[in-house]
Amino acid sequence: MLQIDHISKSFPAGRGRRTMVLDDIVLNVDEGQSVGLVGESGSGKSTIIRCALGLTRPDSGRVSYSGIDVQRSSRFDTLRFRRDVQLVFQDPYASLNPRMTVEELVGEGLLVHKLETTAAGRRARVVEMLAMVGLGEEALARYPRSFSGGQRQRIAIARAVVIRPKLLICDEPVSALDVSVQAQVINLLQDMQKQLSLGILFVAHDLAVVRHLCTTVAVLERGRIVEHGTREQVFDTPQHAYTRALLKAVPIPDPVVGRARRAERQAAP
Repeated sequence: MLQIDHISKSFPAGRGRRTMVLDDIVLNVDEGQSVGLVGESGSGKSTIIRCALGLTRPDSGRVSYSGIDVQRSSRFDTLRFRRDVQLVFQDPYASLNPRMTVEELVGEGLLVHKLETTAAGRRARVVEMLAMVGLGEEALARYPRSFSGGQRQRIAIARAVVIRPKLLICDEPVSALDVSVQAQVINLLQDMQKQLSLGILFVAHDLAVVRHLCTTVAVLERGRIVEHGTREQVFDTPQHAYTRALLKAVPIPDPVVGRARRAERQAAP
């Protein structure tokens, strides 16, 4: 569905200089596939998302959806792209309008894309979607401030998938949540992927979360993809030193392993 084909992007850095943010990025997401994009802060993950959504024009290369160039599509194709591709933001506290009820938030996409023309039809779809994310009908008239962080992210996911998109781009959707809540949201995304045949581009810096959700993983370092492969290839037999360093940084609740890691780091030149 989504094809990112050799895109590069730089930004002005003052005095006529430019800083390269993305360098020859190649990444594909097929129908029903979950692809993880991993990298530390500042590696270029958000810029890839903006290019994939058509919000930022790359200096070179091409982003296409179902064979249609995202940057050069017709008005009809752009409207279809906006409906088929949805985004789940990182911060559930900032991504929901505090002045709108849950019914208005989740049903807004149905109204914008004219998928349900009656209020009764929209409410029925919203109730169905809330049930899918584990929230009851009593949430309809409530505002985001009355929900926990995990519940808000469930509402954000319901808002994204209520219009039945084909591709969901998740921009670190669990990084602002507690560990126990993270697991609930990741399991929810897995269930919805199976039920709706969603393609997922999951952007994160947490390798443990990516390993649980994604079948294909790409590792991003300073604007370049340094490793790409199946989950088993990347996590069990990493080839690049940066990938190995990321894996070593993942916390393991085992004091023996922790002491061994600290000793290894201290012994390193």
